Amino acid sequence: MSSIAVLTNDLQRDLVISRPEREAVVAAATPAYVKFLEGIRERGHHVVHLQLILLPGDKHIEYVEGHPQAQEGTEGAAILPEFLDERDVVVTKHKDSGFYETDLHERLQELGIETLIVTGMQTQICVQTTAADAFFRGYNVWVASDCVVSTREEDKKRALDWMAGYCASVAESTEILALIDSGADMTSQVARVP
Repeated sequence: MSSIAVLTNDLQRDLVISRPEREAVVAAATPAYVKFLEGIRERGHHVVHLQLILLPGDKHIEYVEGHPQAQEGTEGAAILPEFLDERDVVVTKHKDSGFYETDLHERLQELGIETLIVTGMQTQICVQTTAADAFFRGYNVWVASDCVVSTREEDKKRALDWMAGYCASVAESTEILALIDSGADMTSQVARVP
């Protein structure tokens, strides 16, 4: 049984197309991202998609093409098909972190997961909060730096630096796959605060 899972964040139509610059950064990351997810699946590991569903009355709801974004049961809330496979698990969340008021931790424990590789968008929001919450729960946390996106590059860099210094090991997806293939210890190599 695999003890490794990739978490994706918010790879949903409404969230990606809500801003042209967001759509552009996701499009640029997609080839490497899809290849990484395929590599994880081929090696027998898990992919878990965190699907943001905004509840009616949530003050953060924006409108996309005239309708409220990320509403349950809508086409716009669905995980984008290029990232999704029938073997994947989808966990609904209502806030930024995949662990906040969800059953994600319990589901990961049932799968025997010890190491999480956090990916998706936005790096400085959902990726960062999910990575920190995973660290608090005792997971080995990795972030695939080429499989996270932010509308502004400086936000991505700042978030990656913060996670690398606090709660996660940060590496490119090809390096992570090479580590997995080598049988290396996937314990997070997190710098401790002095």
